[in-house]
Amino acid sequence: MEIDAMNQVTSSHQTLPHNASMLTRLWVALNALRILKDEPANPDYARALHISLDDSTYARLGRELRESPDFRRLLDERPTVPGDVDLETLARLPAGTLGHEFAHYFRANGIQPFTYEYPVESDGDYLYKHYRETHDIHHLITRYGIDPTGEVELQAFYFGNLGLRHAALIALLSFPYVLTQRGLDFRALRDHFRRLRAAYRRGKHSRNLLSVNYGELWTTPVSELAERLCQPAQSSLA
Repeated sequence: MEIDAMNQVTSSHQTLPHNASMLTRLWVALNALRILKDEPANPDYARALHISLDDSTYARLGRELRESPDFRRLLDERPTVPGDVDLETLARLPAGTLGHEFAHYFRANGIQPFTYEYPVESDGDYLYKHYRETHDIHHLITRYGIDPTGEVELQAFYFGNLGLRHAALIALLSFPYVLTQRGLDFRALRDHFRRLRAAYRRGKHSRNLLSVNYGELWTTPVSELAERLCQPAQSSLA
C-alpha cells in the first residue's frame, strides 16, 4: 500500500488520497526526504514531501488569506516569481535591493530560479508553488544561511510562521544529524534546540511569508523587507 501511495503522490498529475492514513503519509514523507538528501532539487519528491503532510495546511492557509482583500488579490492573480523579469535585469538594480540580492544569490550559488510544472487547481496548489518559488527569497529576508544549520533554522521558522508539518519533521530529524556530527555532546544538542526554538518563536511573530507578492518589491531594500516582515532575530541563548 505504501509503495502504491508513493507512486501516486510522485506522479505529476496525482495527489495523495485524502483518506491516506497518517502512517502512510509519514512513510511517504520520510521516503521523500531520503531521496531529497541526495537530490535536493528533485521536484517530484519535494512535491511528495509537501503533499504527504501539508496538503490540508496549504488549503487552510488559502482560506485564511482569502479573508483579507489584500491577500485575496495575491490568490486571484497568482503571480510567479521571478515572473517575466530575468536575472540579468534584476542584477542591474541597486545593491541591497531585493532584485539585486536575488540575482546575486543565484549567481553565487550556481543555480537557477525554481520552475513549477504541476497543475495549479486551487489556492492550496498555488501557495505550495509560491512557497517553492520564494524559498530562496525567505533565506535572504530571514538571514538564515543555506548551510545545514541555516536550512533547519528556516524550517523551524516556517513551522512557527505557517504551521507546515513537513518543516517540523525536518527540524525534528535534525537532532540525530547533530548526534552523528558531534556525538553525545549535550551542549551541542542544547544549543541546537535553542536555535530552533528561537527561529520558531521568530516565525510565530512574523508576517505570513506566503502572503507577500515579492514581484512587486524588487526595488525595495532587503533590510527594509526584513524589518517589515520579520520579527528581529533574538539570541538563541535566551
